[in-house]
Amino acid sequence: MPDYSMIAFANAVETLRMANYISRRPLYSWTVVSTEQSGAQASNGLTMGSTGDLASLSECDMVFVCGGINIRRNTDDAVRHMLRQLAIHGVTMGALCTGSFALASAGLLDGYRCAIHWENLAAIGEEFPKVQFATEVFILDRDRITCSGGTAPLHLMLHLIRASHGAKLVMDISEQFIVERLRASNDRQRIPQPECIGPGYQHLTEAAEIMAANIEDPLPLAELASAIALSLRQLERLFHRYFSMNPAQYYMNLRLRRAQELLTHSSMPIMQVTVACGFQSSSHFCKAYRSLFGHSPSEERRRHAGTTPARAPAWPKQASATVSAIRVA
Repeated sequence: MPDYSMIAFANAVETLRMANYISRRPLYSWTVVSTEQSGAQASNGLTMGSTGDLASLSECDMVFVCGGINIRRNTDDAVRHMLRQLAIHGVTMGALCTGSFALASAGLLDGYRCAIHWENLAAIGEEFPKVQFATEVFILDRDRITCSGGTAPLHLMLHLIRASHGAKLVMDISEQFIVERLRASNDRQRIPQPECIGPGYQHLTEAAEIMAANIEDPLPLAELASAIALSLRQLERLFHRYFSMNPAQYYMNLRLRRAQELLTHSSMPIMQVTVACGFQSSSHFCKAYRSLFGHSPSEERRRHAGTTPARAPAWPKQASATVSAIRVA
């Protein structure tokens, strides 16, 4: 898609290239199709030219939509129709970074578990209640393969390569790319801050995870402490010692950052954002938001809208989405 993530795209394709290089066999081939005749421009300003056309995609084993910023603006009815047609032909459908939005908006992820970049997880999860968005690095659910962004596509492709061609080839690719640890499909994208402290502080990790799972209906701190087998006083000491704030402040900041994600990555009305982040009144929400970020929620939305001007993609006569389509030998 226009404004796609170059790092996500490159990590996927380069892993397949290395599989061919090390094995000395054409295990994989790929085709790139863009929504624009001149090629799709990545978010870093570089342009990737098309190497195939729409007709070639139906011959592929897998088709991945590679998204990035402005994914909602760059997904239109022509993209959705094309993706549905590929799915009807029995092609395994996948997504990299925010490409999952395109699949979800085409109705191709209803009833599936799905991964998407963590920055978009909250906003897009609210928009598609029939899709089971999760925090994993990548997810394989039947004929849908979805992946978060950054270097995660490298780990996804290594997982697919290992399933088809064995662990030895994956180890050799990892050595070439200096990959120290292979991430599993059930690894989380973001490591909660307490895990960075070191061993022996699992209570903080558990507390952070419970808070993150209870944004819309915040738990009383006494109930939170009881859930991790601590007294409220013990919980407060841990947060003061390692975060220089009390649990209530940490919880509030977590809810406000979720609100920021919804304001910048969705079109939800501010009142809905208020409720989704566990605030009882808009005045309390606005005051807390301004205290943390220095401006109001409405100003946040205006700032974001001003940095991403809308532009319509220049579609060729035969519409196609920016995808990396893979043929597996």
